[in-house]
Amino acid sequence: MKYLPEIIAFLSGAVVMILELDGSRIIAPYLGTSTFVWTGLIGVILGSLSLGYWWGGKLADKSANFKTLANILALAGLFVWAVAYLKNLLQFALFLPHNLITATLLGTGILFSPATVLLGMVTPYIARLKMNALETSGRTIGTLYALSTLGSIIGTFLGGFVLISFLGSIRIITLLAAALFLLAAGAFQKNNPKEKLLIFGCVVLALLALTLQPPGSFSQKIILDTDTEYSRIWIFDSIDRATNRPVRYLANNTRGLQSGMFLDNPEELLFPYSKLFDLAGELYPNFNRALMIGAGAYSYPKHFVVTFPNSSLDVVEIDPKLRGLATELFDLKENPRITLISEDGRTFLNRNKTSYDVIWNDAFLSHLNIPFQLTTREAAQKMRDSLNEKGVVMTNIISAATGPLSGFLHAEYFTYKKIFPSVFLIKVTDKPDTETQNIMLVAFKSSETHLPLAILRNKFKIPEKNIFTPKSNDEILILTDDFAPIEKYMAKMLL
Repeated sequence: MKYLPEIIAFLSGAVVMILELDGSRIIAPYLGTSTFVWTGLIGVILGSLSLGYWWGGKLADKSANFKTLANILALAGLFVWAVAYLKNLLQFALFLPHNLITATLLGTGILFSPATVLLGMVTPYIARLKMNALETSGRTIGTLYALSTLGSIIGTFLGGFVLISFLGSIRIITLLAAALFLLAAGAFQKNNPKEKLLIFGCVVLALLALTLQPPGSFSQKIILDTDTEYSRIWIFDSIDRATNRPVRYLANNTRGLQSGMFLDNPEELLFPYSKLFDLAGELYPNFNRALMIGAGAYSYPKHFVVTFPNSSLDVVEIDPKLRGLATELFDLKENPRITLISEDGRTFLNRNKTSYDVIWNDAFLSHLNIPFQLTTREAAQKMRDSLNEKGVVMTNIISAATGPLSGFLHAEYFTYKKIFPSVFLIKVTDKPDTETQNIMLVAFKSSETHLPLAILRNKFKIPEKNIFTPKSNDEILILTDDFAPIEKYMAKMLL
């Protein structure tokens, strides 16, 4: 094939960018999606490419031939394919160093660096193969790197806009491996058409990559393992330890559960923190209209329908695929009092003109991370602007109540205090204060509203000692759109 080197340069560039984008999805269930994780992944990919460029050029100067190029491509295919089988090693990366940055660099380096180094070798090696005359060397090198960059651009668009949403992260890995094996077969053919065994071996590897099923990330029996535009989703059935009843869970990480329901009573709330959302009915009796940001498997909206029969609810969930999954697997039904909106919670607040009596905020990127744009002073102001005069905001936060793991909670509390005259924190369970747990932040637009301690104690089984407000501390920074270092806080809790 006359243009095989150019095709290899183009496709290698595409593979690198698809691998990087897909890598973020593979990492997220274990390490999260924070800026720290993205920075570590990008840095590892760029560093590996740089090493590959240098090594590929050095190797090409010694002896440039298509057989060596084929070996590079085949080996890159093996390392890409290995990601599908070794991804669960990421859960151990957290326990080796007690630092999220180090864990990210270590985990991403082990999984993605070998393949990326080899892919980085491809373009300089092909440039040496195509070098025929000194007077055209600049044009040759420029053309090949232009093709590689064009492949990277198309790979970025293809991976981000199409593949992740329609194929899933692990399927993408196997496709990339198969593509590299086929490119290796082409390079062996170009080197010597009589090397039929090597060519056949690469084709067989490509077929195996496409047909074999890598292991999952959970030990439970998975009902569904899929990727959406925003996250990796697992749905599985289990038994609730507290009640010994059958449950169905939705998770987007390996360290926690995003949502769930009792299979024998889908409208009943499963998690203690979500039951506390019903406190809004006591804080604002006979409220008319409510807003929920973040829906997961739409557990609370189902409960809302039967609990507040005279009220309406707008549900804002950024991930549109979750609505379909909730309908199919979590017994979500259409109801005229429930309006489902597929949008980022902050952009919805920015344009909102509706007045609400209650706002529930339960949006999470992964196990611990609330989207930063919903944590800031500006976001709190938008919530306040969206409330009626006696309105209330309830925000679910995962944090320690005190100690070194409580930094985000305290920062969020004082951020809300800048906007709301009356703010309280409620420990949902009786875990020790220094352990991470669900803590409900309750903010009132009116300074005249207070928490009903007797109702909390008798109806919700929450003693008065679980209600607290942090002491003022000048060292705590208010979270703003310009500066919200929640990754720093989450990294401590994650480890």
